[in-house]
Amino acid sequence: MRPDFPKIDVHKTGQNIRRIMVGRGMKVRDIQEYLGFSAPQSIYHWFAGKSLPTVDNLYALSELFCVPVDMLICGTRRRNFVPGGHSEGGWLLVYYEKYLEFLAG
Repeated sequence: MRPDFPKIDVHKTGQNIRRIMVGRGMKVRDIQEYLGFSAPQSIYHWFAGKSLPTVDNLYALSELFCVPVDMLICGTRRRNFVPGGHSEGGWLLVYYEKYLEFLAG
């Protein structure tokens, strides 16, 4: 594998999902019910960096939180994709991330 190959940071991704959840005023129970889980352990495992949501669950979380899937995942990628694919709009993504941080407190 190439040294610059992007990897997902499981711990940061879990913390990011938690931060967005709190910023939206939601609780673990809300996610549990939305995803149809019988118990919340999987969600707590995401927060602790023990596991990642499946692709289906990431897709559902993006719908629940009203954010693109890419905003849920944290990793080592050097650049972020910009909605619409225009690099000159990169400032919009930075602004959006700062806005989410502000909402999270």
